[in-house]
Amino acid sequence: MLSLPPPYTELALREGHDSFDRAVAEARAGAGAGLLVWTKRTGSVEAAVVLEPNEDLTTARQVLAAGLAAVAEALLAISPPEKPLTLVWPDRVLFDGGHVGGGRLAWPEGASAGLVPDWLVFGFTLRTLRDPDEAVPSAALIDEGFEDFDNADYVESFARHFLHALDEWETLGPQSALTRFAQFGAVGEMSALGVQTER
Repeated sequence: MLSLPPPYTELALREGHDSFDRAVAEARAGAGAGLLVWTKRTGSVEAAVVLEPNEDLTTARQVLAAGLAAVAEALLAISPPEKPLTLVWPDRVLFDGGHVGGGRLAWPEGASAGLVPDWLVFGFTLRTLRDPDEAVPSAALIDEGFEDFDNADYVESFARHFLHALDEWETLGPQSALTRFAQFGAVGEMSALGVQTER
């Protein structure tokens, strides 16, 4: 069981289950804000969080930037020195130039851009081990120097950084999310958001 601060509640899945799809299903079924779903798997770390925004969908989508910044901040805390960690707008995570993962966002199908959606789900996936069967080898954290990477510890760290980003959003406004993202990469137009809507 993870050690998570309020208001998080944990839902841990076994390998073979998708945390993002499960979080979306839970949100559609009425799960409250703060549900954190993560999958105990080998080769990658993934988690997703259910959110209940107070802003219209156009503004609320900026939480993707806050979520990815939290992913990067949690990585930076355990990163090997002198290697660059970069976020590529709108949804990719690079370490030392290699694509190691990314984030995505979902909201209710048919939600209007000018209205407050009932929920959002932010999720991320990071590759920790290379897949030997891939035709084109991809970057993976353990190969990049994160030898002692622990999925549970990382998800806990992400959760704390994301909560801090959301608290900052409440105090300083949505622009704070873009500012956090910009520490790791340039922020593009919101129209270019790489998001996944509910299917």
